[in-house]
Amino acid sequence: IRDKWPKPPLIWRMGTGEKRLTYRRRRSYGTKSNGARVVKTPGGRLTFQYIDKRAKGPHCGDCGLRLQGIPCLRPKQYMQLPKNQKSVSRAYGGARCATCVRNRIVRAFLIEEQKIVKRVLKSQAKKPAK
Repeated sequence: IRDKWPKPPLIWRMGTGEKRLTYRRRRSYGTKSNGARVVKTPGGRLTFQYIDKRAKGPHCGDCGLRLQGIPCLRPKQYMQLPKNQKSVSRAYGGARCATCVRNRIVRAFLIEEQKIVKRVLKSQAKKPAK
């Protein structure tokens, strides 16, 4: 995980001279949330351009697959989205994928069928055999 955000070079080697760069914000360590790359401004200066962390997007709570129909955003950006873009119009929409929802429905149906079969067998066993 640490390899994704390597510490940015504080010394930029360019030709024979060396340009020293400092962070523009308060955090002075090469952490995951402090990723930066060196860019040249239109004025010819070298500065750090801060990189946002990549968004993973929502995943299914059962199987872990990426949910379709919902954009990949950072958590703060989801607050600004309207409700219809944060979920899918289906049972468990935005929390479970379609396959897992189908499996849940089928499982619930089969469990109910099994209960009915048990009840019928129990009632048949109570009746005296003629």
